[in-house]
Amino acid sequence: MSAEPIRFDTKIAVLLREDLEPWQRLNVTAFLVSGLGTQVPEVIGEPYEDADGVGYLPMFRQPVLVLEGSKETLKAAHERALRRGLPRAVFTADLFATGHDGANRAAVRAVPTAELDLVGLAVYGPRGGVDKTLKGARMHP
Repeated sequence: MSAEPIRFDTKIAVLLREDLEPWQRLNVTAFLVSGLGTQVPEVIGEPYEDADGVGYLPMFRQPVLVLEGSKETLKAAHERALRRGLPRAVFTADLFATGHDGANRAAVRAVPTAELDLVGLAVYGPRGGVDKTLKGARMHP
Protein backbone atom coordinates (compact mmCIF):
# COMPACT_ATOMS: atom_id res chain seq x y z
CA MET A 1 0.00 0.00 0.00
CA SER A 2 1.50 3.34 -1.09
CA ALA A 3 1.77 6.12 1.48
CA GLU A 4 2.20 8.77 -1.20
CA PRO A 5 -0.86 10.99 -1.68
CA ILE A 6 -2.62 10.81 -5.02
CA ARG A 7 -3.54 14.07 -6.69
CA PHE A 8 -6.67 13.53 -8.73
CA ASP A 9 -7.27 15.58 -11.86
CA THR A 10 -10.99 15.56 -11.03
CA LYS A 11 -12.92 16.72 -8.01
CA ILE A 12 -16.11 15.71 -6.24
CA ALA A 13 -17.55 18.55 -4.19
CA VAL A 14 -20.71 19.31 -2.24
CA LEU A 15 -21.76 22.88 -1.50
CA LEU A 16 -24.21 23.34 1.38
CA ARG A 17 -26.13 26.46 2.31
CA GLU A 18 -24.62 27.84 5.50
CA ASP A 19 -27.91 28.17 7.40
CA LEU A 20 -28.78 24.45 7.49
CA GLU A 21 -29.23 22.54 10.73
CA PRO A 22 -26.63 19.80 11.38
CA TRP A 23 -29.08 16.97 10.56
CA GLN A 24 -30.02 18.76 7.33
CA ARG A 25 -26.36 19.09 6.31
CA LEU A 26 -25.81 15.36 6.70
CA ASN A 27 -29.05 14.41 4.95
CA VAL A 28 -28.48 16.76 2.02
CA THR A 29 -24.88 15.59 1.57
CA ALA A 30 -25.92 11.93 1.53
CA PHE A 31 -28.66 12.53 -1.04
CA LEU A 32 -26.47 14.68 -3.29
CA VAL A 33 -23.52 12.31 -3.52
CA SER A 34 -25.81 9.37 -4.19
CA GLY A 35 -26.80 11.09 -7.43
CA LEU A 36 -23.22 11.42 -8.60
CA GLY A 37 -22.47 7.81 -7.78
CA THR A 38 -25.29 6.55 -9.95
CA GLN A 39 -24.65 8.67 -13.04
CA VAL A 40 -20.87 9.12 -13.12
CA PRO A 41 -19.51 5.56 -12.84
CA GLU A 42 -15.85 6.59 -12.97
CA VAL A 43 -16.13 8.11 -9.48
CA ILE A 44 -16.77 4.69 -7.94
CA GLY A 45 -13.86 2.51 -6.84
CA GLU A 46 -13.67 -1.26 -6.36
CA PRO A 47 -15.63 -3.23 -3.72
CA TYR A 48 -14.05 -3.63 -0.28
CA GLU A 49 -13.27 -6.84 1.55
CA ASP A 50 -12.03 -7.36 5.10
CA ALA A 51 -9.44 -9.91 6.24
CA ASP A 52 -12.18 -12.53 6.77
CA GLY A 53 -13.38 -12.22 3.19
CA VAL A 54 -16.57 -10.33 4.05
CA GLY A 55 -17.47 -8.04 1.16
CA TYR A 56 -18.58 -4.42 1.30
CA LEU A 57 -19.98 -2.04 -1.28
CA PRO A 58 -17.62 0.10 -3.33
CA MET A 59 -17.34 3.79 -2.48
CA PHE A 60 -15.98 6.87 -4.20
CA ARG A 61 -12.42 6.43 -5.42
CA GLN A 62 -11.43 9.92 -4.29
CA PRO A 63 -12.21 12.32 -1.45
CA VAL A 64 -15.39 14.37 -1.41
CA LEU A 65 -14.90 18.00 -0.45
CA VAL A 66 -17.74 19.57 1.53
CA LEU A 67 -18.05 23.33 1.40
CA GLU A 68 -20.56 25.89 2.57
CA GLY A 69 -21.75 29.26 1.41
CA SER A 70 -24.56 31.74 1.38
CA LYS A 71 -27.75 31.37 -0.60
CA GLU A 72 -26.24 33.71 -3.19
CA THR A 73 -23.01 31.68 -3.40
CA LEU A 74 -25.05 28.53 -3.99
CA LYS A 75 -27.15 30.18 -6.71
CA ALA A 76 -24.03 31.48 -8.49
CA ALA A 77 -22.34 28.07 -8.26
CA HIS A 78 -25.43 26.40 -9.71
CA GLU A 79 -25.44 28.82 -12.65
CA ARG A 80 -21.73 28.18 -13.28
CA ALA A 81 -22.21 24.39 -13.06
CA LEU A 82 -24.96 24.63 -15.68
CA ARG A 83 -22.83 26.81 -17.98
CA ARG A 84 -19.90 24.40 -17.66
CA GLY A 85 -22.10 21.35 -18.21
CA LEU A 86 -20.75 19.65 -15.08
CA PRO A 87 -22.54 16.57 -13.76
CA ARG A 88 -24.56 17.89 -10.82
CA ALA A 89 -27.20 17.04 -8.26
CA VAL A 90 -29.43 19.55 -6.47
CA PHE A 91 -31.32 19.55 -3.21
CA THR A 92 -33.95 22.24 -2.67
CA ALA A 93 -35.58 23.43 0.54
CA ASP A 94 -38.87 21.92 -0.69
CA LEU A 95 -37.41 18.41 -0.37
CA PHE A 96 -37.39 18.65 3.43
CA ALA A 97 -41.21 18.41 3.28
CA THR A 98 -41.43 15.40 0.96
CA GLY A 99 -41.36 11.76 1.93
CA HIS A 100 -40.19 9.81 -1.10
CA ASP A 101 -38.32 9.95 -4.39
CA GLY A 102 -41.36 10.62 -6.58
CA ALA A 103 -42.40 13.56 -4.43
CA ASN A 104 -38.82 14.88 -4.52
CA ARG A 105 -38.74 14.86 -8.31
CA ALA A 106 -42.18 16.49 -8.51
CA ALA A 107 -41.08 19.26 -6.11
CA VAL A 108 -38.02 20.08 -8.22
CA ARG A 109 -39.97 19.85 -11.50
CA ALA A 110 -42.55 22.37 -10.22
CA VAL A 111 -40.00 25.21 -9.95
CA PRO A 112 -38.19 27.03 -12.81
CA THR A 113 -34.39 26.70 -12.72
CA ALA A 114 -33.75 30.32 -11.73
CA GLU A 115 -36.22 30.07 -8.84
CA LEU A 116 -34.99 26.86 -7.21
CA ASP A 117 -34.51 27.39 -3.45
CA LEU A 118 -31.19 25.53 -3.37
CA VAL A 119 -29.79 24.24 -0.09
CA GLY A 120 -27.24 21.90 -1.64
CA LEU A 121 -25.35 21.23 -4.85
CA ALA A 122 -22.97 18.40 -5.74
CA VAL A 123 -20.67 18.67 -8.74
CA TYR A 124 -18.03 16.52 -10.38
CA GLY A 125 -15.54 17.35 -13.05
CA PRO A 126 -12.06 18.59 -13.85
CA ARG A 127 -10.38 20.02 -10.75
CA GLY A 128 -10.03 23.54 -12.16
CA GLY A 129 -13.59 23.62 -13.48
CA VAL A 130 -15.04 22.55 -10.14
CA ASP A 131 -12.87 25.10 -8.31
CA LYS A 132 -14.11 27.90 -10.58
CA THR A 133 -17.70 26.71 -10.24
CA LEU A 134 -17.53 26.84 -6.44
CA LYS A 135 -15.74 30.21 -6.27
CA GLY A 136 -16.73 32.08 -3.12
CA ALA A 137 -17.52 28.94 -1.08
CA ARG A 138 -15.48 28.00 1.97
CA MET A 139 -14.58 24.65 3.49
CA HIS A 140 -17.27 23.25 5.76
CA PRO A 141 -16.20 23.58 9.42
